[in-house]
Amino acid sequence: MRVVYNPPKKLWSQLVERPFTNDRDRELLVNQILQSVKSRGDAALFDYTEQFDGVRLNTLDLPLEFIDSREVSIELQKAIRLASQNIRTFHEAQRRDASVVSTSPGITCWREYRAIERVGIYIPGGTAPLFSTVLMLAIPAAIAGCKEVVLCTPPDRNGNIDPTIALAAKWSGVTQIFKVGGAQAIAAMGYGTASIPKVDKIFGPGNSFVTLAKEQLQAEGVAIDLPAGPSELLVIADDQANPAFVASDLLSQAEHGTDSQVILATTSEATAKAVNAEIENQISALARKDIAQKALSNSVAVVFNSISQVIEFSNAYAPEHLIINTTAPMKVLPLIANAGSIFLGPYAAESVGDYISGTNHTLPTNGAARAYSGVSLEQFQKAITVQEVDQKGIRAVGPSVEIMAKAEALDGHANAITVRLKSLES
Repeated sequence: MRVVYNPPKKLWSQLVERPFTNDRDRELLVNQILQSVKSRGDAALFDYTEQFDGVRLNTLDLPLEFIDSREVSIELQKAIRLASQNIRTFHEAQRRDASVVSTSPGITCWREYRAIERVGIYIPGGTAPLFSTVLMLAIPAAIAGCKEVVLCTPPDRNGNIDPTIALAAKWSGVTQIFKVGGAQAIAAMGYGTASIPKVDKIFGPGNSFVTLAKEQLQAEGVAIDLPAGPSELLVIADDQANPAFVASDLLSQAEHGTDSQVILATTSEATAKAVNAEIENQISALARKDIAQKALSNSVAVVFNSISQVIEFSNAYAPEHLIINTTAPMKVLPLIANAGSIFLGPYAAESVGDYISGTNHTLPTNGAARAYSGVSLEQFQKAITVQEVDQKGIRAVGPSVEIMAKAEALDGHANAITVRLKSLES
């Protein structure tokens, strides 16, 4: 991983430019897939599954009763149970009670929370089937009270779904599973087909085609969770950080995909060099070392003179994941303005958050952490505002409403108040 020393601020954005780009050909292909699924429905899904996944399916759905837990090892089942428990605990703590406020005499206002009735979850398959993401999305959907949770994930060349994804879905409250992947799966959930119901909101990560499909559907009015692209990590480290720990964290994200990006920001030149040496030592043991190596070509270690520069650089980058591996991480934390999820201290490996701490690992990428939060319970709900007004309330505010409505030339608005005030006078 290349090392850069004290780059001027004007070069920061170029230095850490994300590798993900929306080229025109890709956008056109995704649009073509969306329109084909919209017009041809299931027929398009069968065709695209054969074209992209190499299998001709007879049916798209996987009935929950066909899922056999014996296909997953007991050790992995226990780990999934523990992760599920922690995820449930963390997200149940996010429940909100209505907070009733009296804004004026005779007027009370509050918010009522209601679950989104039907949500769609996309789970990537391929070389790294993300069963952990099933837990991260289906469990809060169940806690929120979503009536239907539809899951789409691509099949393998034998037409099967990864058994761990299927079992995690069954245990987490998914109500329907479909063997469809890629942009075509997003289209199916966005438009609906004969087999796959149209959902109210789409959740889940994916490759650039999936991301583009979600963005295009959002432009058409379909709700999505958040802008998300390839995975990314920034590590803040000082001269006391263990280079082996830092290197392992960088590699854990680099192995996600060739378009992933990892950044080291440090105040120590010695740390940067030692981390690079550790990366060379550790990468050879990874099964996905070729993927990690390509991701490292998108990555950089940056050495600054002060921790304040490191923090400013991190806030400008707005990473999906941020590890603060310093001697006093709690002193750094209040200064962090932009990050999807933060990991404090030398033992807070990012993979703990990916799997088992309980926090959600579906997070904003590509700088979206400047304005977006990661997925939480509230994203599976909507808040409906309520106002209750009695006679005392309408008398108190009614004349002001009349004045404001007439100033905007909305006589009907004013009249809705006038008729009520007159009825009270009589």
